[in-house]
Amino acid sequence: MRVVALEEHFSVPSAVKKIDPAAIARRGFKARKPIPGRPNLMELLPELGDVRLKSMDETGVTMQVLSAGGPGPDLVPGPDGVALAREVNDHLGAAIARHPTRFAGFATLPLASPDACAAELRRCVKELRFVGALTNGTTDGRFLDHPSYDGLLAAAVELDVPIYIHPHLPPPVVYDAYYAGLPDGIDRVLSTAGWGWHSEVAIQVLRMAMAGTLDKHPKLKIIIGHMGEMLPVMLARIDEVAAADVEHLKRPVSRAVLDQVWITTSGIFSQPPFIAALQTFGIDRIMFSIDYPFAPNAAGRKFLNEVALSPSDMAKLTHGNADALLKLKP
Repeated sequence: MRVVALEEHFSVPSAVKKIDPAAIARRGFKARKPIPGRPNLMELLPELGDVRLKSMDETGVTMQVLSAGGPGPDLVPGPDGVALAREVNDHLGAAIARHPTRFAGFATLPLASPDACAAELRRCVKELRFVGALTNGTTDGRFLDHPSYDGLLAAAVELDVPIYIHPHLPPPVVYDAYYAGLPDGIDRVLSTAGWGWHSEVAIQVLRMAMAGTLDKHPKLKIIIGHMGEMLPVMLARIDEVAAADVEHLKRPVSRAVLDQVWITTSGIFSQPPFIAALQTFGIDRIMFSIDYPFAPNAAGRKFLNEVALSPSDMAKLTHGNADALLKLKP
């Protein structure tokens, strides 16, 4: 069966070296401890050839939709950030050209220069044939509901491509308030993949719904990962407690989210979260992802082997929904 995974990451070390190390440190990036018994992530991330393809073949992954991990152009304001985004995107475009049936791409955007984002998205979609864009968390304290990103959202609608909202490291003020004072390492876990990342993306999506951004752009398509970033278990609660304060919206919060958001399974491979996602979003809005190389392809394959779905629903999960949303050619 065709299997598309669409939160799969890469890096361009030569581009990262162009970013001011002080800016990287201020945003909270630290060296990652290697996980015993696993390959070195810093070696796997930049590799876009035989090693990655071999792992995909061994686990039955037909195609990866690739996106750049941080540090990235969002840390670089002005023309330098725009040029850096272009460099990363051209690097990915060349990899896709070498393996057009195995790789597709999400654009990296110069988010520190909001006015330049729409033009780079148009270039990536029209010239490089990318299938959307991926953004990471906040940029200078701004979420995508900020008015400065309205042109980017309008361009995504015009091009009929989705924006994948991915988490980022917490800004320093958030880290200090919620995660400081914990043992070294555990603070990173709780503030990122263990909890903070997921709540951050959920907040960003809810801000877009509650601020009226989704109402303003009703054809905007959003993707989020990690089995819906906690939203499947919270949407009903949010509607209940927000009932008296949403007169400015055209739809209930949950309706806006369910109308315009797709979710992926990235990095979460247990059944209870999948069941909650399935019951809340429905099979037509869930797409398979692994989160390679931060999660191994074998873990994603094991999850697929354990999912109990009809053949038609399994086809939607593994490739049908992604093929339709991203206009991928089998």
